[in-house]
Amino acid sequence: MSEQPSFSAVADRLAALYLQPFGGKKSGRYRISARLVRQLAGRRRLYEDDIRALMRELAERGFVFVDMDSFFVVIAASTFINYRRSNEDCLT
Repeated sequence: MSEQPSFSAVADRLAALYLQPFGGKKSGRYRISARLVRQLAGRRRLYEDDIRALMRELAERGFVFVDMDSFFVVIAASTFINYRRSNEDCLT
């Protein structure tokens, strides 16, 4: 692997993908394989610290980066705003 881009640069690429048309949709949430994320990051392996760094960088850009073991999901944080809220009453 050649020079490793910063996690900030990788997050920029992942955020930009959110706005690109592919998979039959104009834009929006998507999944990306761990292999492609490693390729974007210029790394043979992604460690927990690397994934956390990407999560932080994407959160700064308004996205949630979800680790699903063999792939990752990128979704806008604003998607979660209208979700119903739980409270103490529903837990008892």
